[in-house]
Amino acid sequence: MPTIQTNGVKTYYEREGDGPPVVFIHGAIMDHRMWATQIDTFVDEFTTVAYDVRGHGRTGGSDVPTYTVDLYVEDLNALLTALELEQPVLCGLSLGGCIAQAYAAKYPKNVAGLVLADTFTQAPLGLTGWLLFTNLRIFAALDRIIRYKSLNRFQMRVGNLIKPGVAGQEGTIQELIDTGSTITHAEFVKIVGSLVAFPRASNVALSEIDVPTLILYGENEPSLMRDHAVLMSKLIPNTTAVTEIPDAGHASNIDNPVIFTETIREFLGGRVYSI
Repeated sequence: MPTIQTNGVKTYYEREGDGPPVVFIHGAIMDHRMWATQIDTFVDEFTTVAYDVRGHGRTGGSDVPTYTVDLYVEDLNALLTALELEQPVLCGLSLGGCIAQAYAAKYPKNVAGLVLADTFTQAPLGLTGWLLFTNLRIFAALDRIIRYKSLNRFQMRVGNLIKPGVAGQEGTIQELIDTGSTITHAEFVKIVGSLVAFPRASNVALSEIDVPTLILYGENEPSLMRDHAVLMSKLIPNTTAVTEIPDAGHASNIDNPVIFTETIREFLGGRVYSI
């Protein structure tokens, strides 16, 4: 198991391929395995790195009492330094997108490009966002009684009934969660806390991100993701495109991997590395 000491935790990562570096950052309660299709596609042209964020997967938890996106950013910075990865493209989804944008805003000279998928930023949430984040808080509280793996299965089914397609390929997503390392209740609460706190923070200056940026969102996602995608495109000066991934929900890289992956390939080859 390849691990490396980063900012007080042993971070699990997988590094493959050779070429310009692309670092993949997964969403909450997922792990590095959610990027398998993209890595299989890019490994012949790029150095790919996928890692498990603190609290997740084979990295596991820590004694830090509260998790924040700022903490995850410093974990990522330590990982890139330890692996001697210079100016990678960061590709983050959901929580991973929060980490990627916050990293690029704090360390703008350290990245070559940015892909923000199915994510949100530090801005008003609106009614839809408020409902989503209230649901997350309830989710964290209920986890003490009914673990998150079972709750997630139920919520995806209900979500698809309310808004068809929002959970996307729910069977594949649930299998990744079911077969992944189990997150303790204490860690789960800290992870959810880092998510719900992020929009209310005020320390991510998107205007400081001066690298080519691609923003993606699933066609069937809640309106929050679409609205924030448009907002981020206005605030990040070098946004090259905002692209809707058809037939996809909140994990668009899994729901429609062909279009998702090809869109990123075109971005990498045409806007970042000129391959």
